Amino acid sequence: MENSFEALITTYIDNKVGISENFLSDDLANHLKQNLLALNQQDLLIFAGTGNSEAIVYDSAVRSDSIYWLDRKNNNVFENAFFDQIEAFISYLNESCFAGITGYEFHYSLYEKGDFYLQHFDQFQNNPSRKYSMISYLNSNWQPSDGGELLIHQENHNQKITPIQGKTVFFKSDELLHEVLVTNNTRMSITGWLKCD
Repeated sequence: MENSFEALITTYIDNKVGISENFLSDDLANHLKQNLLALNQQDLLIFAGTGNSEAIVYDSAVRSDSIYWLDRKNNNVFENAFFDQIEAFISYLNESCFAGITGYEFHYSLYEKGDFYLQHFDQFQNNPSRKYSMISYLNSNWQPSDGGELLIHQENHNQKITPIQGKTVFFKSDELLHEVLVTNNTRMSITGWLKCD
């Protein structure tokens, strides 16, 4: 587990974008994916907006995915296992990098064929509590023709990240403009933020 934590931190230091290819085990990723698909079958996902609860806007021309917020109160064994791993990573990050993270929030994200999310930053203008963004992908056998890459706009180049199962991406929420390119297949992830409230 610590190897995947160190991979996130080391690649983040090198390139402003941390990537671990195996932050989630296949077993955990598969269970989380089944949870997400079951929630979608029950029509429990909601259309995603932009902005926080004080200034939320729904505009499918900007963002067209659907989400479901994770919560320990749901008492789902696999979601809680995911939270256990996130909490272990936060402890590792705080101890090794003095990050000062005090909390987190995560949701499932589902992009159907044709969905996208235009360029944006993750930190709200009226609330700076989101410090780091994390995305864990749940897509096995993803092909180049499936699209749906995370495109991160760096100062001197753009970085395109394929949403392959098990991979986790980590970057500062207020620093990098990014977008989700149009997907040609069902694209699933757990997306969230490490916070300092």
